[in-house]
Amino acid sequence: MTYLLRDAVPADLTGIRDIYNDAVLNTTAIWNEQAVDLGNRQAWFDARQAQGYPILVAVNAANEVLGYASFGDWRPFEGFRHTVEHSVYIRSDQRGNGLGPKLMQALIERARACNKHVMVAAIESGNAASIRLHQRLGFTFNGQMPQVGVKFGRWLDLTFMQLILSPDAPPPTME
Repeated sequence: MTYLLRDAVPADLTGIRDIYNDAVLNTTAIWNEQAVDLGNRQAWFDARQAQGYPILVAVNAANEVLGYASFGDWRPFEGFRHTVEHSVYIRSDQRGNGLGPKLMQALIERARACNKHVMVAAIESGNAASIRLHQRLGFTFNGQMPQVGVKFGRWLDLTFMQLILSPDAPPPTME
């Protein structure tokens, strides 16, 4: 399959919204239960842009969004400013084609370029494919929180994994 990885532009938001809504309505990858509109994705896009954080897309020759990945602040406190939490979603008919690892590798490089130190993954514990992907990329298992979420009438467990992006970097001095 031929595809291009690039920064998202506003024209990609319909495809991003459709992938997001499919995950909301049909998977436990996103724990929201309501589909979102284009305005929601525009606000999300604008917030990422204002923070200087990337949204990457994989597109085919017809410029259709096949998947996307992004990261944002992990927690809204100054002491966590070097840690980000990421998201990666692939269109349902494109899963298993290797887009997830490619988007993740590019996203990890972007996090390093932003001088981030740790990337956190919060994964629904039953999502074995996502856990395996993260392990292959060097993420380590940090813990599991049983029954912290609910969707489709059942309790969901949350697995935390992390990747230290710059393991030899000293902690920053006061900024």
